[in-house]
Amino acid sequence: MRLNQFLAAAGIASRRGADTLIAAGRVTVNGERCIDFHYRPTQRDYVKVDGKLVRQPASVYIALNKPAGFVCTRRDPHATDTIFDLLPGKFASLFYVGRLDAPTEGLLLLTNNGDFVQRMTHPRFAIEKEYDVTLDKPVAPELSRGLLRGVLLDGKRAHAVQVHQLSPVRLRVVLKQGINRQIRRMLEHFGFRVKRLKRIRIGDLKLHDLPVAKWRALTSGEVRKLTAGTNRPSQYRS
Repeated sequence: MRLNQFLAAAGIASRRGADTLIAAGRVTVNGERCIDFHYRPTQRDYVKVDGKLVRQPASVYIALNKPAGFVCTRRDPHATDTIFDLLPGKFASLFYVGRLDAPTEGLLLLTNNGDFVQRMTHPRFAIEKEYDVTLDKPVAPELSRGLLRGVLLDGKRAHAVQVHQLSPVRLRVVLKQGINRQIRRMLEHFGFRVKRLKRIRIGDLKLHDLPVAKWRALTSGEVRKLTAGTNRPSQYRS
């Protein structure tokens, strides 16, 4: 993780506050002042702020079953409910791993490990995300083919990699992309409105029976399985 993320994860300051500390020359790495915002400390580095050693925090990984209506942000003057309202105060500095928009429910990962966030969200790793989708009207026969073929969003070809019909108005859709509001916008293109959208899987990790608005810590085995697929970048291309 970058130096500002390292300081934020250690509880020294927010990322913006960490940028201020770095710019002011108050941060040293191995005894040398470091003003490189992109520097990535390793476990062998000694990072200090105002001469005080900053210890690398133990990695934390949690899964949250996000309810509809909650926003993925720490502070938003226009939002009354954020995901951090659902978590203990000790998790206030965690990063969320991929955003879910306010109406979308389901599996959300949070961590203090910036490298984990990068591995789970960078397009070159193409981590699968599976969604349960309820539509406003029965599925048209050509809809699945259209979702697999894709549409143009934000200058990119946005498409699903798997589509399974569960009922006349329900689909399971698997993505390997992370375009903003991708499923909703793709379906709008084909004349459908999403009534309910729930993420049920990220990589090999499934939501299962985690209650709505509750969280749990991931096991070390779950973390290993999630990151195992990122050791070699996917050959998938959008």
